[in-house]
Amino acid sequence: MELMNALPEDCLSLILCFTSPQDACRSSAVSPEFHSVAQSDTVWQNFLPSDYRRIIADSVPALQFSSKKELYRKLCDSVLVDGGRKRLKLEKLSGKKCYELSARDLSITWSSESMYWTWTPLPESRRVINHAFNPILSYQFPDKINTQMLTPNTKYGAYLVLKLSNRAFGLDLMPSEVSVQVGNKEQCQNTAYLRRQKNSHVEFMETLMYGHRTEALKSMVAAGGGEGRLPAERKDGWLELEIGDFFNKEKSEEVKMVLKEVEGHHMKGGLIVHGIEIRPKH
Repeated sequence: MELMNALPEDCLSLILCFTSPQDACRSSAVSPEFHSVAQSDTVWQNFLPSDYRRIIADSVPALQFSSKKELYRKLCDSVLVDGGRKRLKLEKLSGKKCYELSARDLSITWSSESMYWTWTPLPESRRVINHAFNPILSYQFPDKINTQMLTPNTKYGAYLVLKLSNRAFGLDLMPSEVSVQVGNKEQCQNTAYLRRQKNSHVEFMETLMYGHRTEALKSMVAAGGGEGRLPAERKDGWLELEIGDFFNKEKSEEVKMVLKEVEGHHMKGGLIVHGIEIRPKH
């Protein structure tokens, strides 16, 4: 350790630049020399995304910070970009970028028709999200992002973040199709089901509206390829449905993520859409 402390500061900085944000924080406790270097802008700039200056310029509201380490911490807490339509967040341990695309960014079928969708801000969302308490006949949620916005050489997963209201109905009678396409190549395609806990009111409404068609639709689903993907509950109270994954190479390509109804143009409602989250998949 005495040999390490005897090294010039620029050598210590170079060593820490080849570590991780977590290792840099741990090294602060080694010695006063390491503590000084581990707090330096030279080290923490290395952990920031290569386009961090563009992120700063695009942030809403404008980011205020006194050091590169503080900037890194604020980006880990998340920041709104693109006029508040997207949320950028860094993974704390790796520094890899995650994006949340708001519902307003999605090309939702009939999104401009108030009889199908209601746009309402929720207190916890910090942005407008989508409510669909009125019946909807069909739905499709495609969105795109360029790979240059993401961390290169990283496997990413794309997830639709949603809720199902207590009065949701008709959403799980037929499958949805989820797919991810990078450039002109489709990376993955699957089926998914928007399922929720049954209650007597919902069952009564479905029986009233569909009659015997409900069982016919369910038999079509069973014959169409098994259970498919289901939404998983998150710690924040929302559900997330995996759309698919892809490996982000270094070249610039467009990633298209889609969830759409396969068939069965029956009445449905009670779907609440928060947006699409794209994050490294471990």
